[in-house]
Amino acid sequence: MKISKITKLVNGNYSGKDNIDITNISSSNHPKPNSIIWVSNNKNIVNIPDSDDIVILGSSDIEAHGKNFLAVENSRLAFALITRIYKKELNFFKNYPASKDSSITYGKDCLFGKNVTIESNVSIGKNVFLGHNVVLHEGVVIGNNVVIESGTIVGSEGFGNVLTPNNEWEHISHLGSVKIKDNVRIGSNCSIDRGTIDDTIISKGVIIDNLVHIAHNVFIGENTAIAAKVGIAGSCIIGKRNMIGGMVGIVNHIVTADDVVISATSTVNKSILEPGTYSGIMPITKHILWKRIAFWITKLDKISKLLNLRKI
Repeated sequence: MKISKITKLVNGNYSGKDNIDITNISSSNHPKPNSIIWVSNNKNIVNIPDSDDIVILGSSDIEAHGKNFLAVENSRLAFALITRIYKKELNFFKNYPASKDSSITYGKDCLFGKNVTIESNVSIGKNVFLGHNVVLHEGVVIGNNVVIESGTIVGSEGFGNVLTPNNEWEHISHLGSVKIKDNVRIGSNCSIDRGTIDDTIISKGVIIDNLVHIAHNVFIGENTAIAAKVGIAGSCIIGKRNMIGGMVGIVNHIVTADDVVISATSTVNKSILEPGTYSGIMPITKHILWKRIAFWITKLDKISKLLNLRKI
């Protein structure tokens, strides 16, 4: 693609040699001919050779030192848009190639990988990408512009069980489904359970990393980001624009407010009802001991203030 067309795409301001044909993206550590290189600061500029066929992408405060330079307001966003131009979709089928089940509906411009399994009464919107070995169980609803990477399972049975008088587990059948709204991106090898009666819902604009488990009847608010290895237990309500760090564990029936940030590896065992950044990291111990420790942790600030007052 010509640099003039890329400049228009990202609403940038280009200075340098005209009519360069950009064929790929490269890094400042390994620059390639006919490529565009994103830099986030001035430090990496010196590593990029002077070349007529290399373009530097960065914010307007970058010092390009006479090199071909594409200045933009938000360089990270511009880089994201440009990566889509050069992404290659290999070994994918246009639209679902095998199903004869008339209860399955899907929109235009879908790409489905190998060994995709879609059960009855599934509805898929337009411009949907399903990676290899994705499974969509009975009744799942997928919106428009959704990406689900390889190995992810949507609509599996939830972990709902009841203990019998004989101390044996009786499984509760899950009769709900999963609804994934527009513009959602889900990584590889995730598991999203169907609801027990009502549906599990992933709202529009949500992004989910690899290896995430979302249990039955969970509601994820709009534009929330969930990093890898997060586990969200049943019937949680996650607010809008939450940012949940890697390996966070959220116990069942938790509610979080909008605009909450949860630090990586935290355990969330009570609802978060105000926006802000939250952390909670402690080693596992006997529960009765943990309750005593947790009690005194909440009192440490008051104790510290009292000690300081006594010194005065």
